[in-house]
Amino acid sequence: MKIYTKTGDEGKTSLVNGERVSKTHKRLAAYGAVDELNSRLGLLILSLQQNALLEDLSPTLVEIQNQLFNLGSHWACPPSDWVQKLPAIKAENISSLEAQMDQWNTELPALREFILPGGSEPAAHAHLARTQCRLAERLALEIEDLADEQKGGLVFLNRLSDYFFVLARYINLRLGRPEQTWQK
Repeated sequence: MKIYTKTGDEGKTSLVNGERVSKTHKRLAAYGAVDELNSRLGLLILSLQQNALLEDLSPTLVEIQNQLFNLGSHWACPPSDWVQKLPAIKAENISSLEAQMDQWNTELPALREFILPGGSEPAAHAHLARTQCRLAERLALEIEDLADEQKGGLVFLNRLSDYFFVLARYINLRLGRPEQTWQK
């Protein structure tokens, strides 16, 4: 099977329902940012798997990758009957992120200052995922015709960016790496 179709050579592509739109369409920007986030998450997972102290964190991130793929499929589809056929982001996905952050925060020192991204390579990958997640959320807010089924993705991304921030701090804690604070 050939991977190239040549159907996008004129600057247009198809949404899930077959509608042809410009590659500059707001939906493509939003789900493209989610795709980039998913790729950054792949790098984070690899860096965790290469460290015996952190490899147990990667299975949850693989679940998040699948949820991001679900989210991208929703945003690749204008409101229609198609949206209801796609796997949705559920309230349980969001509450799971919150529960994990709450657990990690019981072990982390109180945050009294702004911290700089970094401390370790895996934490830096988590920070990159955090910033890409925020970009995806901002781009998704520009989609004027989001259906109710698709709006749960905005809450998910908002919570997910917090999740990556806490994860970066937790990674550095487990590695015994100090957090670098912002020097005003």
